[in-house]
Amino acid sequence: MNRVLKVALLCGLAVTVASCGTVRKVLPFGLGGRDAPQATATEGQRVSVLEFEQQLAPSAALSGRDFFLPGPQPATSWNQPGGNAENAVEHVVAAPDFAIAWRRDIGAGSANTRQVMAPVVADNGRVFVLDGEATVTAVDAGSGDVAWKVSVKPDEKEFRRSMFSLPGLGGGSSTGGGFGGGVAVGGGKVFISSGYRTVTAVDQATGAVVWTTPVDVPIHGAPTVSGSRVYVVDVENQMFAFDVNTGQQVWAYRGIPEPARIMRASSPAVTGETVIAPFSSGELVALRASTGQPVWQQVLSRTSRTSALSEIRDIAGRPVVSRGIVYAIGHSGLMSAIDVRTGQPKWQLPIAGVNAPLPTGDVVYIVSKAGELTVVNRETGQVYWTRDLNEGRVRQEGGFFGFFDRTVRPVWSGPLLASNRLVLTNSDGELVAFDPKTGLQTASVRLGGPAFIAPAAYNGALYVLTDRGQLISIR
Repeated sequence: MNRVLKVALLCGLAVTVASCGTVRKVLPFGLGGRDAPQATATEGQRVSVLEFEQQLAPSAALSGRDFFLPGPQPATSWNQPGGNAENAVEHVVAAPDFAIAWRRDIGAGSANTRQVMAPVVADNGRVFVLDGEATVTAVDAGSGDVAWKVSVKPDEKEFRRSMFSLPGLGGGSSTGGGFGGGVAVGGGKVFISSGYRTVTAVDQATGAVVWTTPVDVPIHGAPTVSGSRVYVVDVENQMFAFDVNTGQQVWAYRGIPEPARIMRASSPAVTGETVIAPFSSGELVALRASTGQPVWQQVLSRTSRTSALSEIRDIAGRPVVSRGIVYAIGHSGLMSAIDVRTGQPKWQLPIAGVNAPLPTGDVVYIVSKAGELTVVNRETGQVYWTRDLNEGRVRQEGGFFGFFDRTVRPVWSGPLLASNRLVLTNSDGELVAFDPKTGLQTASVRLGGPAFIAPAAYNGALYVLTDRGQLISIR
């Protein structure tokens, strides 16, 4: 569902709930007024529904204890959506001044029929971004000058014909359902997955198309390239491996189809000969990189008794492989640390999230979908502390003559540890830095538009792509 639809559904729920109480105050002719009969709850013990949810609590054993964080290292390449094929970057040198160097409009922003979803990648002096209409732009990392642009959006008539050829999709248009995808860089090529049902490789230096391979189903996730293969997951939870030189399909794996998903361009992780694939069904599957044969699978799903949205089981954040452990989090409320060889969980926590975890040093940073930043011990999963990122940012919007106000909480993306700051973007249009040891805010930059994509680091700078299609360099 696009963001507009999700907002509509949530507003519908709000109206239904509000109608139980506030609506009766505005009904005419005394209907529902003070004199009208009203139901009264029976006497008895009242129990908060929130008590049904398992809560995280800081560990008494870790109270007041410090933890180790590695020093920052130069980021000379950010060629994958998660920085590298394992999606694991611990601490980078980036943006010590925390000030905007330049801005560049790179194309179409998000709208009703398109979404800016692709993480930023960078390599060989250039930053590569994908806009809401499947146009890739190569930008000079230092100056922001545009080197080349190329669109992978098919011709309108051609797209319509291909839509008619698929069962149940007749009459579709290229402006509906073509959004999403992402970019990755490897071997002198930029690989582009697309909601227009293509995987394309272009020359990194010139933007000239090297090959294009059509697929049957849109791809809303970003690709991961490793060795001689590029890996993508489509919206029907099919995992594909393509040859990086020819675009020929090497193998495919089909997971359990699940139409409900989160608007995030998640991507697989690759470590050695193992590919870790996240699916919207809540499945996390390890596959052999050479054959696509499954090695193990885990389901990151925990049904909530207080939220119907927990039934969306998508693993929207990228799985991260660090020191032989896969860290992954599901939308329905389960975070797990899994041995990459055996598939056995080392520890699990009841946290729901849509961002990739950040393992670094002795700890793992996790941002929940409720906007809470939690720091846990890497070995045991015990909690050091939790901070509410939305403290002071929650507000009431909308409403009608004082009724039906909706509570707005910013959506957070990240984190990234850069030059001793824990950095995140949010839907309020901020790039915010927090102290990685205490969680206290230390700095912020106004971006000029909402940002739903985590920042990338390259050659001493941070790069943020806003929802309006603007690329921003922070030095």
